[in-house]
Amino acid sequence: MREAIAAFFRSKAIAVAGASRDEGKFGFKVYRRLKSLGRYTVYPVNPLADAIDGDRCFKNLAALPERPDAVIFITPPPRTAAVMREALELGVKTFWMQPGADGPEAVRLAEEAGASLVYGRCVLITDPGDYVSL
Repeated sequence: MREAIAAFFRSKAIAVAGASRDEGKFGFKVYRRLKSLGRYTVYPVNPLADAIDGDRCFKNLAALPERPDAVIFITPPPRTAAVMREALELGVKTFWMQPGADGPEAVRLAEEAGASLVYGRCVLITDPGDYVSL
């Protein structure tokens, strides 16, 4: 798992599937944390939001201005599986599933595709500097 975490933090463009407008939700906290690190282009993805934290929000991964290097999921497992399919079709191969987003179908899809996958671990308590020289 150490290499999968390092691969995620080496990404340049990260899509946050399940980004939220609600500052109390993990979808907002994860989006803001990744953005605050200043080393990533971070895209909020939520089909029900137009903007998050003052930034344009995208309805799906295909609507992003570039293909992300990685996707982090803060979504219910059925939604995670659907977005995982979309990401794999776009050629994304680096994923992080926040606790609660990791359903067996999405994990299976990522593993079958040979993707780099982190799950069972929270990005909010993981220091990128422990895995990648900043």
